[in-house]
Amino acid sequence: MTPAIFGIAGPVLSDDERTFFRDADPAGYILFARNCETREQLRRLTDDLRSLHGRDRLIVSIDQEGGRVARMKPPEWPRFPAGEAFAQLYDLAPASAIEAALVNAEALARELADCGITVNFHAPLDVRRPETDDVIGDRALGGSPMQVAALGRAILEGHARADVVGCLKHIPGHGRATCDSHKVLPRVNASEAELEDDIAPFRTLAAHPLGMSAHIVFEAWDNERPATLSPVVIEDIVRGRIGFDGLLLTDDIDMQALDGTIPERAERALAAGCDVVLNCWARLDDMLGIATRCPDLDEAGQARLERVHAAMGNASNGGASTAALIAKRDALLGLAISSEA
Repeated sequence: MTPAIFGIAGPVLSDDERTFFRDADPAGYILFARNCETREQLRRLTDDLRSLHGRDRLIVSIDQEGGRVARMKPPEWPRFPAGEAFAQLYDLAPASAIEAALVNAEALARELADCGITVNFHAPLDVRRPETDDVIGDRALGGSPMQVAALGRAILEGHARADVVGCLKHIPGHGRATCDSHKVLPRVNASEAELEDDIAPFRTLAAHPLGMSAHIVFEAWDNERPATLSPVVIEDIVRGRIGFDGLLLTDDIDMQALDGTIPERAERALAAGCDVVLNCWARLDDMLGIATRCPDLDEAGQARLERVHAAMGNASNGGASTAALIAKRDALLGLAISSEA
């Protein structure tokens, strides 16, 4: 199995993609707006991917947080709020904010599950600070590690109730970055003691089976390499101090924070200790290079992947309707609006 999650170019698989994916047998796939036109079309695409590999439990993933990070868009799919809405309510009524985040996540994840999506790269556990770059911005769940962990746990639980696996990101924390890692490489010069706040939410939720790395240099830990490419950060901090033993994905390997060719980046990330490379842009040459140059998913990675698979499809599928969940969320979020009136 190729230790990669690959993007798809359009709303249906091309013949070249079909042949390549069957031969490469990647760990999974990631979807973007270019892949999401209608409910029926998207379900056909995800069913096609499962059929291609002959297995029901397959990572078919997406970034669907709500707010500006939404690949499945209105009017075909509902609009969901960004994390800041729940952070603001938490300041007023923590228990209500946690419940709102949970029911919102369950409603959102039901929309994904109906279309055959099994993994959502949500929730961001990045602790927001005054200097946090807008790439995180209103996606953040707050500026307190305890608050971020509490809301993050609710989001993960809501996903699980709908048979979708959430994700811890961006390990070990994107909150101190003052630039966008899609464009440049952020450097963080905070001390080890200061970084304890950043890793705290990840440590609290470390038993979760899936996480994503950050393309950020943390000078206190490794002055030269971003976390994604640093054996020191992955072994000592992610696996050691945080205690995360789930499947560790890279953030998008195409981002400009990293240098070298895409296959070179993939090799370096895997050598550093990441289990799987996330390659989003569906460029067949890049995907072929990764499949050719990178070793198969190793035994430890396979065991971690199996834990992600085991977390798919375990929910009872009972409880309130999606409409009722959204109505409950809106009533709870309305508490914050009422307090400002």
